[in-house]
Amino acid sequence: MRWVTTNPHQMGGVPCVRGLRIPIATIITLVAEGQATQEILGLYPDLEEDDIRETLHVAAEAVREGAIPLVATTDGD
Repeated sequence: MRWVTTNPHQMGGVPCVRGLRIPIATIITLVAEGQATQEILGLYPDLEEDDIRETLHVAAEAVREGAIPLVATTDGD
């Protein structure tokens, strides 16, 4: 199953969960804000628990691969 999908005609082409109109970034933000899995599933009934876990794996991989914009800093900044 493809968890991350992009479609230029849907949600402006931002990465979404399984072709749904639910951006990956939205799920990551909810988790970061402390929302429990069951709360997120209540907000987005089309999601499954695996979707949330896979979204976090995708985010971790993006960081690991440097696929997100990073700002280089020096000591003291």
